[in-house]
Amino acid sequence: MTKLTSRIFSSPRHTTRYWECGPDNGPLMIFVHGWPEIGLMWRAQLDAFAAEGWRCIAPDMRGYGGSSVPTSSGAFTLSEIVHDMVELHDHLGARPAIWVGHDWGSPVIGTLAAHHGHRSRGVVLVSVPYFPEGFALPNLVPLIDRQLYPADQYPVGQWDYYRFYLTHFEQTVSDFEADIPAALASLYGPGNPASGGLVSPSALITKNGGRYGAAHRAPTTQPNPALWLPADFEALAKAFRASGFRPANSWYLNDSANIAYAQVAPDGGRLHQPVLFVNGDWDAICDINRSRLGEPMHGACQDLSVANLPAGHWLPLERKSELVQAIRSWLEAKGL
Repeated sequence: MTKLTSRIFSSPRHTTRYWECGPDNGPLMIFVHGWPEIGLMWRAQLDAFAAEGWRCIAPDMRGYGGSSVPTSSGAFTLSEIVHDMVELHDHLGARPAIWVGHDWGSPVIGTLAAHHGHRSRGVVLVSVPYFPEGFALPNLVPLIDRQLYPADQYPVGQWDYYRFYLTHFEQTVSDFEADIPAALASLYGPGNPASGGLVSPSALITKNGGRYGAAHRAPTTQPNPALWLPADFEALAKAFRASGFRPANSWYLNDSANIAYAQVAPDGGRLHQPVLFVNGDWDAICDINRSRLGEPMHGACQDLSVANLPAGHWLPLERKSELVQAIRSWLEAKGL
């Protein structure tokens, strides 16, 4: 195991806690987590690439873990979050990096690559594809599979959870915070190969009155040690006990600002770097093979590769070594 070290970087506007391993002079690879994660979720990939000579960095993002936790929902726009990553990248020496993102981390690194192309040698998007017009509900709804999600029954399809955060924000935060360890454990589960072609539970949140229905709290659930190491899950739960879910959920509240930011990206947000998208075959929300979700990415990426892995949405945790191999093969193929 490569030694993983926690560090703190502060600027006048923000503090980022990040995890680092690998040689200081190695090529730079930065791993950006999403909702509801922390930098430690990349442990397996950090260990693997650090052992191969990469300098690996995994920040806790704004509102998470040991990083700054603003109180205003407007502080969680992609422009602010990308600014955090620009400052961190400068602190690390600003050598062009390979950026790897999962869930909300994918829109972060895709947006960074669009606005600050010189900072990226390559981009790895895991689970969530790139949307050059902005990762925002108005841009997702037109791409829904309407055979699976008829508009009269499922107006926002599998993105109903996203709309519920917008329309029932306080309830969503309260429901998650009623039992934080159980909520986190209930969210993290392996993909189900039998789920293909079935309506996602995420499409039923409004119908059920919330993710946990009338109970308004997660059922008692034990964390899956095959996904999170027990010590890392405890660190995750400790982080959310400190910050709650309000900051993490606030990332969903800035569609208009995020669309406006996307509209001022150079060249219409087209990505000229090599891009790898790693798709989860059993991802009930983001799988690009059963919907049109991948179409904007295909149109906006000059050099796009796609890898498919048998996994659900939590792909970096569920397919740890397979993700490493997919990234490694792509790096070799592209001479990166």
